[in-house]
Amino acid sequence: MLAACLLAMTVAAAGRGARAEDHISFGLDWKAEAEYGGYYEALAQGIYRKHGLDVTIREGGPQVNQAQLLLAGRLDFMISSNSFLALNFVQQKLPFLAIAAMFQKDPSVLIAHPGTGHDSFEALKGVPIMIGADTRAGWWNFLKVKFGYTDDQIRPYTFNLAPFLHDKSAVQQGYLGSEPFSIEQETGEKPVVLLIADAGFAGYGSLISTSRHLIETNPDLVQRFIDASIEGWYAYLYGDPKPGNDLILKTNPEMTQALLDYGRRTLKEHGIVDSGDTLKLGIGAMTDARWHDFFESMVKAGLYKPDMDWKAAYTLRFVDHGVGLAMRPAQP
Repeated sequence: MLAACLLAMTVAAAGRGARAEDHISFGLDWKAEAEYGGYYEALAQGIYRKHGLDVTIREGGPQVNQAQLLLAGRLDFMISSNSFLALNFVQQKLPFLAIAAMFQKDPSVLIAHPGTGHDSFEALKGVPIMIGADTRAGWWNFLKVKFGYTDDQIRPYTFNLAPFLHDKSAVQQGYLGSEPFSIEQETGEKPVVLLIADAGFAGYGSLISTSRHLIETNPDLVQRFIDASIEGWYAYLYGDPKPGNDLILKTNPEMTQALLDYGRRTLKEHGIVDSGDTLKLGIGAMTDARWHDFFESMVKAGLYKPDMDWKAAYTLRFVDHGVGLAMRPAQP
């Protein structure tokens, strides 16, 4: 099925005739890894090219401010890690908005050592937890409202696993497809992994954002980029991920095949990319109801004013069209 769909895409592209490819610069929010596999797959398999696009993927990192680069016109699209960033664009009156949610579930997690009793969100009330500044301003507020966590629990997280590995009572934030793997490799034990989304956190993850100007002046370009990215994700999840993985390994020398395999597997097992609304609307899906639920929960947490124009944070114009649904294997 997948091979047939890719062949059909090739034939359709050929039928449109030769044309100059539109160049696109696309910024990630971290270094190349399985969590961006769909984009690298679309690049490696020529899916972007079939949509008339010449795409350059630019890695992110702790010293890279992709929002500033987007504002300066050096990027056409970027990954916004979570729904907070899209609402913050409205709050700060920045001319960007979210146009697709490639992660239906935020892959942020809390991680604890096994056998310590730290095996549920409820059990972590009052327990010291290492988190970063962005988390403190983000989904930590959901945990405070839902489970009664307090800021007194917060300990600084430096994105170094050493403090966690040396303290059996330690609890820290993490990313589903990354830290749990590294911890198991170091300790030989599977850590306790608590997915924030499983606690009812309604925020999307890994959203694609762009400028209002680009949407207004070249909506066809925006649509082609979103459609090609969606097809790339179906190809990566349900087809042969090797082309995308090889490009990730070439781009990020610190990445390993084992971590890539783990990351892709967790994306599939936990329905991070393809679950819920995407089963009918296609990967990248967003809905007004889901955005409203998230906004209301964050108003209760005191992050946003009730009268904020939350609908200005996103548009459904480029998603929910069922693009790529035929590429998903039939369910038994």
